Amino acid sequence: MQAFNPADSHDAPGSAEAGPVRRARPASRPRKPRDEGQWALGSRTPLNPNEEFKAADGGLNVRQRIETVYARDGFGSIPEDDLRGRFRWWGLYTQRRPGIPGGKTASLPVEELDDEFFMLRIRSDGGALNSRQLRTIAGISAEFGRGLADVTDRQNIQLHWIDVRDMPEIWRRLDDVGLGTTEACGDTPRVVLGSPLAGVAADEIIDGTPVIEQIVRRFVGDPEFANLPRKFKSAVSGSPRQDVAHEINDLSLLGVVHPEHGAGFDVWVGGGLSTNPMLAQRLGAWVSADEAAEVYGAVIALFRDYGYRRLRAKARLKFLLRDWGVERFREVLEQEYLGRRLVDGPAPPAPESGERDHIGIHAQRDGAVYVGAATTVGRTDAATLAAVADLAEQYGRGRIRLTPWQNLVLLDIDPTSAEVVAERLGSLGLRTAPSPFRRSAMACTGIEFCKLAISETKGRAAALVDHLESALPDFAEPIAIHVNGCPNSCARFQIADIGLKGVLVDRDGEQMEGFQVHLGGSLGESAGFGRSPKGLRLSGSEIPDYVERVLRRFREAGDGRSFAQWAAETDEEDLR
Repeated sequence: MQAFNPADSHDAPGSAEAGPVRRARPASRPRKPRDEGQWALGSRTPLNPNEEFKAADGGLNVRQRIETVYARDGFGSIPEDDLRGRFRWWGLYTQRRPGIPGGKTASLPVEELDDEFFMLRIRSDGGALNSRQLRTIAGISAEFGRGLADVTDRQNIQLHWIDVRDMPEIWRRLDDVGLGTTEACGDTPRVVLGSPLAGVAADEIIDGTPVIEQIVRRFVGDPEFANLPRKFKSAVSGSPRQDVAHEINDLSLLGVVHPEHGAGFDVWVGGGLSTNPMLAQRLGAWVSADEAAEVYGAVIALFRDYGYRRLRAKARLKFLLRDWGVERFREVLEQEYLGRRLVDGPAPPAPESGERDHIGIHAQRDGAVYVGAATTVGRTDAATLAAVADLAEQYGRGRIRLTPWQNLVLLDIDPTSAEVVAERLGSLGLRTAPSPFRRSAMACTGIEFCKLAISETKGRAAALVDHLESALPDFAEPIAIHVNGCPNSCARFQIADIGLKGVLVDRDGEQMEGFQVHLGGSLGESAGFGRSPKGLRLSGSEIPDYVERVLRRFREAGDGRSFAQWAAETDEEDLR
């Protein structure tokens, strides 16, 4: 495109339309492209504090200091760059100090928000655990984490109240059972989501387990891939139910059958939520199981080299894809990182069922059944986890799967024992036939522990579920209610039927914790982000009555539309 010259915007001197002859202004110099810190373009100067501490010392190196220095000398011995930076490479975040209200989140310096305890994220790629591993996590929670445990929507378990002095023993116990916390957080390849039914589902297109295992073995903990511009979220699923929220991952590999090459994976890139939500896009490429891990490595290498490192808010892969487009992204991936062209492939068909969560009792392909149970917004405890491990051993082969919906699945259950298992899970508060509200409710950590949060989430979401079950006992339509403590969307509020984002609200001149409402978000064929009725911000105490009112209006419409369709098409006044 020709550069714009200010002189070109006037009529030519001497023409009938021309005014007085003026001296032409000199053409402006072409503006130098802003340095986005892309390594592939030769930019190696750190452009923000995060890039500075990563350049000074790799995040993986901090484990030795934790084990030999900080565990001995305690919290006060930890320097800033390790405490609020490199610790994340080993799954550790400082907790929010109790008693600090949401209004102080953005105004207090971070050292005043910090408690001297940590959240610890335990990595379980594909959500795969065995009973010994789950029992070990339960033991760590009981002994070192005040008995608390959260199942996350990334198929991890998070513990709280962890003292740095206990980390060597915690890691020893995790190492003994094949678990770890390597790159559970940080600017790294984080946990790889997988189908909870990988290898057992009767309708599975392809088992993604070997691919996930290759990815973890080859790339997790490798210093070559431990300094990405931002976090990298990925998923591999061979399920026709598309049960890993592929629309919102940086990279997803979805099972699909190629008409010539057979079962393999369709490649999706560039999804992500937070304050600038974007849906992933298909590359239009099919990859075999044998080359899937290589393609994964090529994508993270491309992101490492071309990703933006100037502004943290624009450093996710989705921004690079937005600026490049799919065609250029695939071209660079093939030419610079793979050295070959990928096979063009078909899109996977839309799932026959809209259910992705695997709740209930269902047949496996080997004659056994699996039993999927809903937590209440992911919150559980050490005693419950230990009891689940016992059930998995007593009635199955000790295999448990966490789901991307904050729930869990017990595999390999004898069909004659399935109802007994369901009943015993129910006695633990894990329901195999939950209400629609409990089944799909999600909540992030919230102000209870998170330094970014404005509003309380777990307890409020649980209370909301209880209220709706009492007020609308015969409500049967699928409904996803996601409660998030801040704009970062760890609980995916933009893609929920009813998403609640933590904000401050003003009531009679007093600021208090509240929520902005988002309605009609969804995944699947009609994936999109919810609408937010103008100016609708509610205090926490106003939420139960509001949600009940909106659900009654939806039910009164009774025209067969899903809630997401109804919310998108309904008059805004009816959404208040």
